[in-house]
Amino acid sequence: MPAAALQEFCGSAFWNASSLDRPDPDLPVCFEQTVLVWIPLGFLWLCGPWHLVALFKNGVKSKHLSKLYLCKQLVVGLLFLTAIAGLALTVGEDYGPERDKNTTDGNPGVFYANPVLYAVSWVLLLLCQEGVRRKEEAVDSATLFIFWVLLVVCDVFPFQTLLREALRQGSVQDLPRFCLFYIAFGLEVISLILSNVADVPPEAEERVKKNPEKGAAFLSRITFNWFNSMIVNGYKRPLVQEDLWELNEADTADYIFQKFQNTMKSEMRAAKAKFQERQKKSGGKLSENVQGEDRLRSGLQKGVSQDVLMMEEVGNKGDKKKRKEEKKEEEDYPQSWIIPTIYKTFRGVLIESAVLKLLQDLLSFVGPQVLKMMISFAQDKSVYTWKGYLYAVLLLVTTVLQSIFLQQYFHRCFILGMKVRTAIMAAVYKKALVVSNDVRKGSTVGETVNLMSVDAQRFNDVTNFIHLLWSCPVQIGLAIAFLWFELGPSVLAGLAVIVLLVPINGLLATKARNIQIENMKFKDNRLKIMNEILNGIKILKLYAWEPSFQVQVEGIRNQELKVMRKFSYLTAVSTFIFSCAPALVSLVTFAVFVQVSPDNVLSPGTAFTAIALFNILRFPLAMLPMLIAAMVQMTVSKKRLEKFLAGDDLDNDTVHQDPSFSTAVSVCEGTFAWEREADPVLKNVSLDIGPGRLVAVVGAVGSGKSSLISALLGEMHNVKGFVNVQGSVAYVPQQAWIQNATLRDNIVFGSRVDDEWFQKVVQACALAPDLELLPGRDLTEIGEKGINLSGGQKQRVSLARAVYNQSDIYLLDDPLSAVDAHVGKHLFSQVIGPNGLLKDKTRILVTHGVSFLPYVDEIVVLSDGVVSEVGSYHNLRTSNGAFSEFLETYAKQEGNGTPKDSGPGPDDEEVEFFPDGEDVQADSPAEDVVSVTLKRESSIRRSQRVGSFRLKRNNSVKAADHATDLKRGQRLIEKETMETGQVKWSVYLQYLRAMGWGYSAVVFLAYLMQNVAFIGQSLWLSDWTNDAVRYNSSNYTGWDEDTRVGVFGALGVAQGVLVFLATLLLANGSISASRILHSRLLDNILRVPMVFFDTTPLGRVVNRFAKDIFTVDEAIPTSLRSWILCLLGVLGTLFVISLATPIFVVIIVPLGVVYYFVQRFYVATSRQLRRLDSVSRSPIYSHFGETVSGLSVIRAYGHQERFLKHNEYTIDENLKTVYPWIVSNRWLAIRLEFLGTLVVFFAALLAVISRQALDSGLVGLSISYALNVTQTLNWLVRTSSELETNIVAVERVSEYSEIENEAKWVTDTRPPEKWPEAGRLRFEDYKVRYRPELDLVLRGISCDIDIAEKIGIVGRTGAGKSSLTNCLFRIIEASNGRILIDGIDISTIGLHDLRSRLTIIPQDPVLFSGTLRMNLDPFETFSDEDIWQVLELSHLKEHVTSLREGLQHDVAEGGENLSVGQRQLLCLARALLRRSRVLILDEATAAVDLETDDLIQRTIRQEFAHCTVLTIAHRLHSIMDCSRVMVLRDGEIVEFDSPGNLFEKQGHFYAMAKDAGITGLDITAL
Repeated sequence: MPAAALQEFCGSAFWNASSLDRPDPDLPVCFEQTVLVWIPLGFLWLCGPWHLVALFKNGVKSKHLSKLYLCKQLVVGLLFLTAIAGLALTVGEDYGPERDKNTTDGNPGVFYANPVLYAVSWVLLLLCQEGVRRKEEAVDSATLFIFWVLLVVCDVFPFQTLLREALRQGSVQDLPRFCLFYIAFGLEVISLILSNVADVPPEAEERVKKNPEKGAAFLSRITFNWFNSMIVNGYKRPLVQEDLWELNEADTADYIFQKFQNTMKSEMRAAKAKFQERQKKSGGKLSENVQGEDRLRSGLQKGVSQDVLMMEEVGNKGDKKKRKEEKKEEEDYPQSWIIPTIYKTFRGVLIESAVLKLLQDLLSFVGPQVLKMMISFAQDKSVYTWKGYLYAVLLLVTTVLQSIFLQQYFHRCFILGMKVRTAIMAAVYKKALVVSNDVRKGSTVGETVNLMSVDAQRFNDVTNFIHLLWSCPVQIGLAIAFLWFELGPSVLAGLAVIVLLVPINGLLATKARNIQIENMKFKDNRLKIMNEILNGIKILKLYAWEPSFQVQVEGIRNQELKVMRKFSYLTAVSTFIFSCAPALVSLVTFAVFVQVSPDNVLSPGTAFTAIALFNILRFPLAMLPMLIAAMVQMTVSKKRLEKFLAGDDLDNDTVHQDPSFSTAVSVCEGTFAWEREADPVLKNVSLDIGPGRLVAVVGAVGSGKSSLISALLGEMHNVKGFVNVQGSVAYVPQQAWIQNATLRDNIVFGSRVDDEWFQKVVQACALAPDLELLPGRDLTEIGEKGINLSGGQKQRVSLARAVYNQSDIYLLDDPLSAVDAHVGKHLFSQVIGPNGLLKDKTRILVTHGVSFLPYVDEIVVLSDGVVSEVGSYHNLRTSNGAFSEFLETYAKQEGNGTPKDSGPGPDDEEVEFFPDGEDVQADSPAEDVVSVTLKRESSIRRSQRVGSFRLKRNNSVKAADHATDLKRGQRLIEKETMETGQVKWSVYLQYLRAMGWGYSAVVFLAYLMQNVAFIGQSLWLSDWTNDAVRYNSSNYTGWDEDTRVGVFGALGVAQGVLVFLATLLLANGSISASRILHSRLLDNILRVPMVFFDTTPLGRVVNRFAKDIFTVDEAIPTSLRSWILCLLGVLGTLFVISLATPIFVVIIVPLGVVYYFVQRFYVATSRQLRRLDSVSRSPIYSHFGETVSGLSVIRAYGHQERFLKHNEYTIDENLKTVYPWIVSNRWLAIRLEFLGTLVVFFAALLAVISRQALDSGLVGLSISYALNVTQTLNWLVRTSSELETNIVAVERVSEYSEIENEAKWVTDTRPPEKWPEAGRLRFEDYKVRYRPELDLVLRGISCDIDIAEKIGIVGRTGAGKSSLTNCLFRIIEASNGRILIDGIDISTIGLHDLRSRLTIIPQDPVLFSGTLRMNLDPFETFSDEDIWQVLELSHLKEHVTSLREGLQHDVAEGGENLSVGQRQLLCLARALLRRSRVLILDEATAAVDLETDDLIQRTIRQEFAHCTVLTIAHRLHSIMDCSRVMVLRDGEIVEFDSPGNLFEKQGHFYAMAKDAGITGLDITAL
């Protein structure tokens, strides 16, 4: 409405400039009655419909009417009455009996319009509040709260106008309206207060307790006040997982992943279609080469095989073509679908946060403009003082709003990052469950875990700041526009400098990226070796090979540090450029501005506004390159993820489930390979197995027995033919897969719990006696990879799992090889055989045990992947085919006994197994058990671990007595210790000491000087700007100008140089710290006794070398640098403000106190949440690793869904720590920003109060500094808590650097050069225990063993056989007695002197990745001739000569590219190479087929005839030709004599021989 109409409407002037142009200004009444009424009501009308929708929704059950709701409605009702009263008053005045008859004109229109407007609005508001009440999960309304705020703020103006008017006139003119207004105002204030209280319905109270955010009102949500209770809790005592709150539905892994997956499916479909299009187009030579889906297979490696193909094909046609084709090869998978998927899934949050960011960006430019007004206010003393106060309040309001928007934006972005990470982790996990062998082979477990940890985290990091991609350019554009208004074209000079810096930065970024990639390579290598060292630590100790591996790791580490140093220097250069940039930009701009025209004098207004704008510019300019670098890293991750997630799934249709077949299992003309491109392992297999039959599969090693089982499970690629399986399947792998869970969980494996059946199964699988010995019976926790069970126990648990599952078809892949003969017999008779628990089921049993064959219904003989014969035992024996040859060779060795179904006699009771770690073997290394199966059909058990649990208990003790004990013993693996409370100062000192005190001091000094230069420069500028006032540009000489510019520039350059210096020094210091900390850790871990590795999960140790060392290398130096810079920045700011307005010092103190408390409260909570985060993250990765290694088992039982759910559960547990951590950061930021805002406000306020004394230059300086302080304060707390979080890594590393070591490797007493020359052993009352608190394992062994004697050591599991060998090598130290070898007490010499002179062929052939030669002779002490000679003796020469690289042939991780037999022969070669006088054979043939066994036995007899040989045996036939046999029982020698004499005695040995089917000594004439 035009002013005239409004004037008529109000009955007074609408706008009157003069009312403001006086010392006590006021707004015109008409303005207050129109505009200030319409603003809040307009807002209400706009938002109203949104609330009204809820009223018309059907089916919303009306929620309970709370007192709060009734109060709100009552107050609004009263307001409605005031409006009606106002209207009535006006009508009465105009038309009532009291009215003045003489006046024609009544009250102006506004007196009618406003009450009506208000009345209608209050009715609308009543409906809105009802709408809010009906909304699901709503406790209040943000829009209504904002409406009340607007209303109260707008009513403050008429409030003071009416008051001032009444005071001026001494009476109230219009009493009724005066009263009505104040009543309404009071009610409005009450409403405002009520609208800030959450209305939590009673049914939601429980939910709100578990998650206070659900019950937080709007104000509490924007200030994160609802989080206070967690902060207070965390301050009082360290938080634990149980203190954390439930997640919101929308933040749970399940919800996020479902949303993500739905989008992903359609996006991937489109990408695959595009990919096929692309493939069709790119015909020609290349595509022939990489035809088929093979291109998808090479997992995450860069498909080396295909690169080789190309290179060979391209030959010498020049590099260009080669590179092009390699690049092409890299791109051979569906691309560019993951980013769109993320965008579409999380579109809502992205848009919301973008709006918030835009508002914040715009508000940030208000500051400099207000600053400019403040400066002109300070310059012009004639301006009314109220304007100064107005500007100060304006600054306060804009900064508060700005920080609210900023924190909400950050909150949304970080939550988004968290969700993206969750979605990717869940997707990778799900994919890993269904991925095909081709893809699996291309990536090791380690690489897949990396996808979950590293790559998902990178996406997380980028999404946190993704909006800066558009926000930075917007900020830069706006800043430049405003600068143009200030300085005109001279801005272009500054801009030119900025533009020039961009390519320099780009160059540095690409260089840095290449260095990073190189660095990752070294890191991966180092971790790979570390992993192997830790997996094979027992072997390293037995062979005394630690130094050789230490040198290898140190070598890689040194290269890694070299690369890091390069990287740090680059960082120093870019830091130099960055710290110079702002100074340089302002220098160039101001210099040009002053030089362009003599009229241009730098005034405070111009200079400080410009500087404030330049400061705004700093952030986007600093962030852009960082963001770009992060994006670059993310693109690498994006490629890896797209390649993995778009890889082929395992074909589910290879195994049919057709019920029309009469057989249980049918294979028809089946040809199977492990991968699409590989040669078939099984050829033309045809089998029909009827329901309920027991079929044995036999054949030599490598004939394809395990592959047949895998084919039936659908794990192999079906080249032709088909498989039909009817009914459910249970699978027992050759290598038992044990989960880190209780024993009961391992057996029940997600089925229904049925106690009776459970007990039956446990009895049948011979596990009952083991349970007696386990500290928590069936609730005992089993360590990672089954570490606290022996090999036999693990195999029996694996069998029990299958039996418990009650499936129709049982696929048993050689489950009897890992157990003793008599246990094998028990399992066969009670479980597998014709009278066992499974007698009515279909069973397919792969076995090497000849003695079971007469009892099976049918035998399938495999040779070289072809079924050579099928038939019953009897028929095959008489047919004289491959089978009868197989029998001829091996039947002898098994003895002529046959398994009788003997019930367990009294003797059998103690026969059973003992978890004292005698045979404790852990499964093959965490690295990829899968590819073991892929690359080899058979695989090994990881180095036999010394178990640590001998907890014998008298069975008559009542269960109740040891219930308390039980709790303690159940947990084998202690929870990871988590430091709590404040990080000790000593840890910081430790890091600084590792850096070097000199470095530390000089670095700090350099940074301090830089800060001094910065403050100097600012003061110089403030002085320079005052020239404008001083000289009035009349007598301003060129020389003055040059001095001004020169000094300003010099101080700028000084800053840059000092920062460069400091950063360089810091880099050098931190690298030396990294080197020292890592070598200490490595040095110590290699010297730690074996017991440590038995009770500590490897992941935990690897974590120290991976995550913690990474933190020490990269995170600590960065956070240390930012911390120093922030601290000095804050101090500098406070100094400058106090310099301008000394009274400010008074304000610093209370602000400082508040700041300190906020910071302490926050740090305590945040630090603990960080720790909980890292502790709750490990289970995600270990569960993933476990899943990948047990994939075939999980798939066989069809438990993918259950594992998916468990994965979601572990992720949720982690999110419960991440979410509060994100909120805690926001909680802190909003409080600190408020403090910063107060600093700005007080700086401005004090400048207004003391305006007479201040010159405008200083005002500008102090406020422009204050505007900056908010950000710096925030960063200071952030960096100090980050530093504290990161320094924990030093704490963790040093924790493992200080573990007690085993004895010295080399001592002053050294044995003679040729010791032991004779090989005479003597045990004198030798006693030993594994750990101080456990019982004795050997109880006083005394015996003499003569030169070149061959001793067999036998005994039931747990008798102490392996402990004896451990003692000889001092893996465990004596608690009493001694061992003499050739008269020297072994406890007096160094461990390496001892271990390097004895030789052991261990139970598990452990190999390390590296060359074959390295595996035989890591110290390179022998010549190649020697090595070829031992290879010949160990029957490997032929195989090695057939390899292209010969001795330099690369052994895969864990020796996976060699068969178990070959690995065992390599161990034999190691022994032959050492030629020591004492040889220990630890069950060396338990895992080998009879053929290899034969070879090994023959070689040992010939080559070690002159040595003393101790053989620990399960198979008694292998020691029947020993000179003497030692029978151990419960750690004591019960018999020790020649086999013949022991047979005559008919004692323990005789009973064992009888069990094994050996009845006389006639069979030893081999």
